[in-house]
Formats: sequence, structure tokens, C-alpha cells
Amino acid sequence: MSQASKNLVEGVVTFVIGLALRLFADGVEIPVFTLTKVGVVLMCIGGVLILLGLFQTVRKSDSVKGSQG
Repeated sequence: MSQASKNLVEGVVTFVIGLALRLFADGVEIPVFTLTKVGVVLMCIGGVLILLGLFQTVRKSDSVKGSQG
């Protein structure tokens, strides 16, 4: 599995966990942070990982096309 695919998978999993926290942990209170804010942070991190994986995939495919012709 390439690094780009790992970043895509990790990003999607992180985003989904963050989305679940954002949607379903509204009434849960913990001392330091609210779980909805943690969910938003995880969604942002997941989005960055997804974008990084997409960028790596496009960059890899461009380098392969460039070396062929």
C-alpha cells in the first residue's frame, strides 16, 4: 500500500470518527473539552489527510506520465 493510499484511508477514518462525535456526542460533557469540538478538530485533520493523499496520488500519476513521453 502506497503512502498516498494510507493517507486517504487514515483521512477518511479520522473524518468519519470526527463526524460521528460531532453529530452524536452533543449532550456528553467531559471536564476539559466538549466532544463536539474534538469532532470538528478530527474532521479538519481528516480533511487535511484526504487532501494530502489526493495530492500525492496526482503528483505520482503526473510523474509517471512525464517519464513515459
